[in-house]
Amino acid sequence: MQNFKSKTCIETHVVENLKEKIRLQEYGLNIFQSIQSKSALKKTLKKELITLDGHIANTSNWIENGQVLKLYAEEIQVKKKIFNLKLEVLYEDEFLAVIHKLAGYPTNGNYFKTIENALPFNLKDSLEKDKLPFPQPVHRLDNPTSGILLIAKTQSTKSLLSVLFEDHKIQKKYSAIVEGSLDHEQGEFNKDVDGKRSLTKFQVKKVFQKEGKVYSLIDMWPETGRTHQLRIHLSSQGSPIVGDTIYGEKNKKGSLILHASSLKFVHPKTQKRLFIETELPHKFVKFIDGLK
Repeated sequence: MQNFKSKTCIETHVVENLKEKIRLQEYGLNIFQSIQSKSALKKTLKKELITLDGHIANTSNWIENGQVLKLYAEEIQVKKKIFNLKLEVLYEDEFLAVIHKLAGYPTNGNYFKTIENALPFNLKDSLEKDKLPFPQPVHRLDNPTSGILLIAKTQSTKSLLSVLFEDHKIQKKYSAIVEGSLDHEQGEFNKDVDGKRSLTKFQVKKVFQKEGKVYSLIDMWPETGRTHQLRIHLSSQGSPIVGDTIYGEKNKKGSLILHASSLKFVHPKTQKRLFIETELPHKFVKFIDGLK
């Protein structure tokens, strides 16, 4: 008998055409659309959301022909405290959403005032059977970074988007104002971050002077997603992002002028090509034009 709270079955799989018995930890990958990685399978089993012939499944179960595996939706366990922060919704359907993250708020974490806690206040409830208890960001932007953030509304979409990120099939563009000028108008940075391969392509859009100093407006396309990758790459070139108190001038006041400006990918459910783009925030215009 089932001994868990979830009652909504979202996918069923009947085992067939097996030549010999195999462990669930090996068989279970890719049999459900909602589970596309080993880590996702492990987490789902740990949450007791998969049954084998009506009983809670575990990684060591032997799988044979004729058995029935069922995947259940994750139920809401506790009531979430919703942060009533108004966000701009750039795109939304039953499966996912794209929002404009405000600078100064963490994407998620052990805080109340996070973008994740504000999502239920801004997004519609999904009607899909495998809807997540609450919408969840599938990547993150640093606290001081503004811009485009991709949100999953269903369990299968979250898994599929994670695979797209792993396969580098989601293209993100960032815009920044940096100190000084770069040696080339376009190119790439490939300095390792925390001992791991890191690659960022860039293009200089404008070079200008302000109060006797040279600055550059640039666009960047990260090929990898290391923590603080863009900030580290630019600082290592001697051109830290304006307002970067970690990798630039430690005591200089002002906000970080870094913005996630566009997102391009193929919708994992509808196969529609999506290109979401925003205008540069006022802080960019204010810095370039010297507005108060």
